Amino acid sequence: MLISWNTTRRCNLFCRHCYRESGPGEDGRGELSAAEGIELISSIAEAGFRLLILSGGEPLLREDILELVAAARDCGLVPAMGTNGTLLTETVARELATAGLRGIAISVDSSDPEYHDAFRGRAGAYELTQAGIRNALAAGLRVQINLTLTEKNLDEFDRMVDFYESSGVHAVHPFFLVSTGRARSMPEEELHSGAYFGMIRKILERQATAALELKPTCAPQFMPMAKEMGIAQRFTRGCLAGVSYCCILPKGEVHVCPYLPVEAGNVRRTPFADIWRESEVFAELRDFSRYEGRCGACEYVAICGGCRARAFSYTGNYMAEEPWCFRSGTWTPSTES
Repeated sequence: MLISWNTTRRCNLFCRHCYRESGPGEDGRGELSAAEGIELISSIAEAGFRLLILSGGEPLLREDILELVAAARDCGLVPAMGTNGTLLTETVARELATAGLRGIAISVDSSDPEYHDAFRGRAGAYELTQAGIRNALAAGLRVQINLTLTEKNLDEFDRMVDFYESSGVHAVHPFFLVSTGRARSMPEEELHSGAYFGMIRKILERQATAALELKPTCAPQFMPMAKEMGIAQRFTRGCLAGVSYCCILPKGEVHVCPYLPVEAGNVRRTPFADIWRESEVFAELRDFSRYEGRCGACEYVAICGGCRARAFSYTGNYMAEEPWCFRSGTWTPSTES
């Protein structure tokens, strides 16, 4: 099981699609303190989680981030981090590794610096991020690239896989845009129908031959598609939300996933382990018979589940059928766009 903790809303960038709507204007007031964070980490371990992802905002803006990494390590968790990479100097990368960080996911959206900088809201961000990637690799960290796919950068996928494969990066995880946070303002850049399924298929086909790990994210249909294509997966389910994954917000709210603004509890009121075991929201998501529409009737509900966040963003009901899934006996994309 894995969990992400959005440790802060502070960020040195202003990304167009940010689900947490983070940016330089945030001051961090009211966010969980170091002591509260360490207590949370202990409860996460008690609940049986294995992997803790420290993200944000930009987690490297927390002055106590090394203390939090070490606390996760000492609790027997595998600490990882999600970052924009711009603050990842040689010294910071070494300190993170020494504190116990095992892996780091760094966001890169194009091999074109101009596109990346515009998407991330800061000139020069691309070069700083590339330096951060090199520093993380030199420190011995497992490096994953998180690539947010939109209608405007689909042709970047192969180029980026080629480049990072030759750079020694360990994984590239393409993220499919979900309409939440600031991404609500860019619906024209979401993939739909044929483009969505065609891109999942392309990633799976490349996965079969790539030296690094490729995983479609926020595209849970990749699991049944892979099964039908005969491509083995180390993953167990497409959408993990509420089943073997959830996220903690900066002020302690427990959400189903970063893209699904439904609260299951707050760690300032209830220990996280109790929320994970007892929340009705999580109980509902773990009962596949309660899934609605085509998802509830689908033979692959246990390994796919549909994107709960996308269902919520379109209908206001996180148990509704996946709105982008047109499955009808085959995963061959339709001609619609």
